Order: sequence, then C-alpha cells, then structure tokens
Amino acid sequence: MGCWKQEESNTWTFPTLILCLYGFFYMMKPSEPFLTPYLTGPDKNLTIDEVTNHIFPVWTYSYLALLFPVFLITDYVRYKPILLLQGVSFIVTWLLLLFAHGVAAMQVVEFFYGMATATEVAYYAYIYSVVSTDHYQRVTSYCRSITLVAATVAAVLGQLLVSLADVSYFHLNAITLASVSLAFLCSFFLPMPQKSMFFHRKDVSETLPGPDKGVPTVGSDRPSSCQEDKGSVSADRGPAPEQQAGNAEPQNHMLRVLVQLSKDLRDCYSSRKLLYWSLWWALATAGFNQVLNYIQVLWDFRAPSHSSAVYNGAVEAIATFLSSVTSFVVQYMKINWDLFGELALGIFSAIDAGSLLLMHFTTNIWACYAGYLIFKACYMLLITIA
Repeated sequence: MGCWKQEESNTWTFPTLILCLYGFFYMMKPSEPFLTPYLTGPDKNLTIDEVTNHIFPVWTYSYLALLFPVFLITDYVRYKPILLLQGVSFIVTWLLLLFAHGVAAMQVVEFFYGMATATEVAYYAYIYSVVSTDHYQRVTSYCRSITLVAATVAAVLGQLLVSLADVSYFHLNAITLASVSLAFLCSFFLPMPQKSMFFHRKDVSETLPGPDKGVPTVGSDRPSSCQEDKGSVSADRGPAPEQQAGNAEPQNHMLRVLVQLSKDLRDCYSSRKLLYWSLWWALATAGFNQVLNYIQVLWDFRAPSHSSAVYNGAVEAIATFLSSVTSFVVQYMKINWDLFGELALGIFSAIDAGSLLLMHFTTNIWACYAGYLIFKACYMLLITIA
C-alpha cells in the first residue's frame, strides 16, 4: 500500500505541469526584442558603441565561462537549486535593467543574464530525473513547445503594446520582471529529484550486497520505487559496507564520478561521425548566439529606433513561429538522415551564410528582417536534424 501511494505521489503529470508553467513564465519576456532601443533611448542614454563593444560582449564570455561548471554543479545539486538560481538571476537582471544606470551597471546585467542562460541546462535535464523513460518523449515535447509558445506570445504582446498602445520600453521591462518573478515562484513547487546523471546515480548493482548479486531478491519484479523503499528500510537497520566507505571517503566518490565522466566523453567522441556533428553543433550554436546578441544593433543601424517605427517584436514572433514549424516538419520527412544528413547540413548552412551576407550588405531594413527570418528558421531545422 505504501509503495502504491509513493507511485501516485511520483506521477509525471505534476512536475511536468509545474515545469511547463516555469518555462512559460521565464520565456514570457516581451521586452527582449526591444533591448537595444531601450538601452540607447532616453531611459538609459547609452551610445550604440557602448552597447555593442562594452556591454553585449559580457554576456558572450560570461555564458561561455559558466557553461561547463554549471553543468557539473547542476548534476551534483540535482537540478532544482539551479532552477532557483536561474530565477534569481533573471530577477536581478531585470531589476538592474529597470533601475540601474551606466555602462558598468549594464555589464553586471549582462553577467547575470549570462548566468541565467547558462543555467538553462537544468530546465531541460530536470524532467528526466523525475519521470520514467516511458514519458520522455511526451514531456520533452511539452517542455519544448511551451517555451516556443511563450516566446511567440511575448514577442507579439510586446509589438502590440509598443505599436498600438504606445507602452514605453520601461513598462515592457516591468512586465518581464513580473513574468520572471512568477517563474521563480513556480520553481519552489518542483519536487526535488532523487537522482542525477553522474553524481546521484541509482545503480542496482551498487545497492545489492556483493555475495548475493547473482541471487534474485524477493519482489524484484516490483516497481523500482518499491525496491528503493526496501533499500531505505535496510539502510535504517544499518549502512552497507559500501555505503560506509562512501560516507568515509566522499572525495573517492567525486573522483569516480569524474573518471566516469571522462570515460563517457572518450567513448562518445571516439566516433568520428559523432565528433563531426558535435563540432558542427558547437560552431553553429556559437554563431547563432552571436547573431541573436547583435541583431538588434544591426536593425537599429539600418533603421534608427529614435526616428523609425520598430518592428522587432513582430519579426521575432514570425521567426519563432517559422522555427517551430520547420522543427515540427522534420519528423514527417521520410529521409535517411544517415545518408543525406551531411548534404542537408551543407545546403542549409550555405543558405544561412547567404542570409548573413544579405543582412550585412543590404541597406533595406525589410530585407534585413527577411534575412533574419531565413537564418533562424534554417538553423532550427538543422538543429532538429542534428
């Protein structure tokens, strides 16, 4: 009866619902497409040179520096604390955006934004630690879809408020602050995972006593949570020798985890094909992030926001919608990607390069918008294929 109750409490629907709410609110940032006009406008009075050369690069390097340590810490603390950290980082980011002034303050904003984006790994890894493998595909679809929906809704809302209601960029940032604060509150309701990929594995072979490894245990056909209950009962009676050794020497456990991590990396990247695709993924993502970071600067250069109508929100909404469509269509393509994957990478990467050249050389803002739509849609298509 106790096992049945535990199975009910560990159902996948509640953490998925809370995680989807968290994903919606943290992606509901209607002010984001208008960051450059806001910084160079009367609210902050920064020059385009300060924004381009002194502020935006901080995000790039802080994100890069934090990415790997955040990945290890995320696994060690089991995801939820990192989601809380992400929520705090977003709140600090928008509080500073609203009330701080000067280049140094905006550089701090970019650092905290880099921390918030680096901790995104916890959002996409959390759900796999609290649901069974039977639900992986469904919850992945929900979590990915909700972030795309939120980004689209935020961009449309931001554009409508700016164009039709004449809402200031300051108030757009206040709406974003309210949204990320709601995301932070949602993260408190997430259940704490009991396992992770490396530091908190639930290996059956480690929980069974050595001499009886080959002997089936009573009730071994029961759900794993029930077996874990039995393991906790036996732990109450007294720790196993392996557990005593682990408690006495936690540094040995850390060393074993790092050795296992290095072994996994070696095994994965001994495949030349996987290595090539991973290199493409890293380079393409780096380029994509750079374009996202500086595209508003280019738009402001082509059509200065202080003297032209700004349609950044509408362009971002269309780009996100096209990205979701191209990603969705891939699953219906009856193509042997092992055979034609590299050809698709080459063709669409060339299209992406062409769209970047178009944005660079054109002086027309609408051609620049069109190039961005093509670039983002093709990138999302390629990432889905990869």
